[in-house]
Amino acid sequence: MFQKQDMSNREVGREPETIISASVKLEGDFVSQGNVLIEGEVEGSLKTEKDLRVGEQARIAADVSAASASVAGEVRGNLEVTNRLELEPTARVYGDIKTSDLIVASGAIITGRITMTSGIEDASNKSSKGNKSVKLSKGVLKDEDVKELLAEETEEVMGEMEEKETAKKTINAFFTK
Repeated sequence: MFQKQDMSNREVGREPETIISASVKLEGDFVSQGNVLIEGEVEGSLKTEKDLRVGEQARIAADVSAASASVAGEVRGNLEVTNRLELEPTARVYGDIKTSDLIVASGAIITGRITMTSGIEDASNKSSKGNKSVKLSKGVLKDEDVKELLAEETEEVMGEMEEKETAKKTINAFFTK
């Protein structure tokens, strides 16, 4: 009669307050202030102020926002997770990810950009300094991706140094006249 739940949901404060079961399809904007477990389908947008768990058979076609999340099913949309995002071996994410802590199990599929931040507050700043994005194919970071990221970072730093040097010369020229 009851489905067997793994022990991670039994931790104090981690018990889901809202469950979208496998037989349920939800369309529209879903907003919660508590822990959410999705086993069915969600289309639209999904936001919770606490933890989100996406079951292995779940299908989400929505932009998702949560404090922490564990994904074992499919998400087609952007994921914005303030704290930790865990992608299980059966996870399939087709969209951009913003999080401060990411765990990707072998077998998980990611098609999109990943932005690691020290907190989602940083990502909402107009300045993108400190936030680096890397496109991943099936969760594997390739050497050429790292080289490209380093080249971009070096170019950005060199540009900033040139701007400072030009400003210094301009100030010196102004005061020497």
